Amino acid sequence: MKKIYFLFLSLILLSCNSTLDVKNNQEPENPDYTYLALGDSYTIGESVVETERWPVQLAEQLRDRNYKMAPPKIIAKTGWTTEDLLKGMENELGVQRDFDLVSILIGVNNQYQGKLITEYEEDLRTIFRKAINHSKTREQGVFAVSIPDYGYTPFGAARQEEISAEIDRFNAVFKRVAAEFNVPFYNITPISRDAEENPELVASDGLHPSGLMYEYWVNQIVNMVAEKLPE
Repeated sequence: MKKIYFLFLSLILLSCNSTLDVKNNQEPENPDYTYLALGDSYTIGESVVETERWPVQLAEQLRDRNYKMAPPKIIAKTGWTTEDLLKGMENELGVQRDFDLVSILIGVNNQYQGKLITEYEEDLRTIFRKAINHSKTREQGVFAVSIPDYGYTPFGAARQEEISAEIDRFNAVFKRVAAEFNVPFYNITPISRDAEENPELVASDGLHPSGLMYEYWVNQIVNMVAEKLPE
């Protein structure tokens, strides 16, 4: 039974191989601001429609505040570890590109796949350096979003205590590395833990956040992100 459980989770976390196609996002005429979102299934929005992905919702809320945002450039795939993200960045950002905002949310698959937390920390530093290099305002334009806790989803409930403890350890490293680079760390993990009491916060796959949960994330961080944008 245990083997079946892990096989099922592996298929969910590793099956999707598509990056976000932003062609369907309506770009405003002469956008003033650009946004690069780096991550994994939580950034690509596994099991939700494109408009519900949190980077897309964030860009939309910033537009509501009169920031003319271009559609986000998303480099993320379901199942990606930090190593995979670095390879994706190398492939997608081979030519220097400047962005007004750069977000980083990565680590759940390092945790799930049993990767060493020391390797995660080393990769994170490289990711932060590259993210800062692609930010027009260096670290001022970069922000990190914490790893949500899938232990509070129906799928993770059987191992909730173990999963939550491991997510806390990875987030502690994530927060510390962000601080080393003077990048703010926005803690949305408590919102993810509300999923135990509110099933509407979980997508139909029983594992990933719903569009509503992503909306809650954006509501929490949008004002702080807006302050990063030059007038």
